[in-house]
Amino acid sequence: MSTESIALGQPTVGEEELAAVAEVFRSGWLAGAGPACRRFEERFAQVTGTAHALTTANCGSALFLGLKVLGVQPGDEVIVGDYTFPATGHAVVQAGAKPVFADIRPDVFSADPAHVEALITPKTVGILAVDVAGQPGDFDEYRAIADKHGLWLFEDAACAAGATYKTRPAGSLADLAAFSFHGRKGITAGEGGALVSDREDLIAHARKLHTYGIEPAISREGSDTLPIPEFHELGYNFRLSDVQAAIMNVQLDRLPDLLAARRSVAKRYHEAFADVEALTVPVELPDREHPWQAYLLTVAPEVSRDTLALRIRSQGVQCNFGTYASHLQPIYGPQAPLPVSADAFARQLAIPMHANLTDAEVTRVAEVVREAVQSLS
Repeated sequence: MSTESIALGQPTVGEEELAAVAEVFRSGWLAGAGPACRRFEERFAQVTGTAHALTTANCGSALFLGLKVLGVQPGDEVIVGDYTFPATGHAVVQAGAKPVFADIRPDVFSADPAHVEALITPKTVGILAVDVAGQPGDFDEYRAIADKHGLWLFEDAACAAGATYKTRPAGSLADLAAFSFHGRKGITAGEGGALVSDREDLIAHARKLHTYGIEPAISREGSDTLPIPEFHELGYNFRLSDVQAAIMNVQLDRLPDLLAARRSVAKRYHEAFADVEALTVPVELPDREHPWQAYLLTVAPEVSRDTLALRIRSQGVQCNFGTYASHLQPIYGPQAPLPVSADAFARQLAIPMHANLTDAEVTRVAEVVREAVQSLS
């Protein structure tokens, strides 16, 4: 058996991306919020089924901007799906509010609608629902709860490019949605993010805030006067560079093939682990299309997930824990117990998932994982 390491995640990039970057170099506009960003925004809005998109430096900045334009204030509470990288909760804290974490469904790990509604208080202003590993949560239920209580709904779609919920694209399921283009995501420029919405007012406000509180320079191109912007509110530098946007335009071209490749890998894994009693494979609900940003196995309680991970790594197959039970992170202070999320945090294992995996590599991953589980059972 080969001992060459199989990566947990890997971008699919090549000559097309290099050519797109070269075109930006020739244009002379490498800075943020330029022509390549505008082209990507127009195309990404179409992909996400929304009217407007704004490129950002990363998903964290998109989440923060979204919360700011939704009007979050100090003292507000925002209900957050607990099983997520803490960037979600961090954005709420950075906006001055308090994240209130909701426990999750035990099958797909998105926020349990019943627990979301139980957490609502007079201080609650909105729901920030996470598409865990890219699969959208129960957005019809979230929307009904939000409308009933006069709350806004925000989709953390960091991992969800190309996913659908009841035929609707991820990104179109809430008042706002934030995406990530980090190196392990389904489409990537290494880093980067986007904020999308049907509401022109929210995206227009976010566009000003992401450029220090003024309109980006491209909006002043071709003016027959000398426009001098005025600063009326505190803004930030959260712009995506045109170099990254050029890469993302090529990545959008690749998206259908990348999704098909990941879905093929997921199918092979499902089949390989179906008869392993100590492992539970992830669920794709029938009314959703999963983009498989990650493939998360759930390890039986009698098998040490951590020991299993070390054995798998020793055979040259990268793996890691799934994601975080955010309420357990010290930065958020004492929190009420969320047993389902805490259990997933303790028992989930991410194995290699990306569009570059060969049939031989998928077979090897499956063999290594099965043998490691058998050795510990």
